[in-house]
Amino acid sequence: MVHTLFVARLTLNALGRDRVLHTLLGVSLVLLCLVPAFSLFSMRQVQELAVTLVLSCHALLLIFLAIFLGSSTLWRDLERRHTSLILGLPLSRSHYLLGRFFGVGLFLLLFSLCYALLAVIAVSVSATFYEADRPVIWMNLLAALGGDLLKAWLLAAVAFLFSTFSTSLFLPLFGTLAIYSAGSASQEVYEYLNSDFSSQISAGVRWLAEIFYWILPNLTLFDLKTQAVYSLPLDIPALIYPFIYGFVYTSLVLWGAEFFLSRRDLV
Repeated sequence: MVHTLFVARLTLNALGRDRVLHTLLGVSLVLLCLVPAFSLFSMRQVQELAVTLVLSCHALLLIFLAIFLGSSTLWRDLERRHTSLILGLPLSRSHYLLGRFFGVGLFLLLFSLCYALLAVIAVSVSATFYEADRPVIWMNLLAALGGDLLKAWLLAAVAFLFSTFSTSLFLPLFGTLAIYSAGSASQEVYEYLNSDFSSQISAGVRWLAEIFYWILPNLTLFDLKTQAVYSLPLDIPALIYPFIYGFVYTSLVLWGAEFFLSRRDLV
C-alpha cells in the first residue's frame, strides 16, 4: 500500500506540472465566469440554465481529462520503457498500476472539488437575476458532479486497460471514446429493444444487443442532472447504486488491466 501511494504521489506531482492541464483549468475557469452571462438568455429559467451549463461543462471536461490522462499516463511509461527503471525498485506491477491510476483519480477528484466550489458561486450569482420557482438543492448539484466523477474514474480505468496491451496511443484514446459512446446509449437501446416498437428486430440481433448491454458500462446510471436542474427529490438508492456499480465495474476493469500488464514484456 505504501508503494502504491508513493507512485500515486509521483503521478499527481507530474500532472500538476503539465502545462496542457493548466490551460484546460484556465478554460474551465473562463467558462464558469461566463455562466451568469449566458444564463440570461433564458428569460424565466435563469437558474435552471445556469445549473445545466455548469453540469454540462463539468461532464465534458472530466470526460476529456479521463480519456486523455488514462490513455497517455500508462501508455507513455510502457512505450518509453520508464517502467524498467520504476519496476527495478521493490515495487510490483500491480502496485505500480494502481499507483498510476490513483494518481490520475486524485487529480480528477481535486479538479472536481475546485470546479464544484466555483460552480456554486456561478449558480448563486445567476440565481439572483431572476427568482426561480424552486430553490437550488445544493446536495443534488454536488451529487450530479459526483456522478460525473464516478463516470470519469471508470473511463480512466478503461483507458488503462487498453494501454496495457496496446502499442499505439490510438487504441486507448479511440477505444475508450467508443466505450463511452456505447455505454452512454446502451440503456436507451435496451429499452427500445424491450418496447413494442422493436417487434421486427430478429431474435439474434436482440440477443446480441442484450449481451453488449450487460458487458458494456451503463453510463446513464451516473447521470443525475435532471434532479439537480429541476430540484427534484433524490432518493438514497439513486446515490448508492451508481456508487456500488461504479466501484465494482472499475475494480473489474483494473483487475483486467493488471492481468494483461503482468503478462507483457517490459524489458
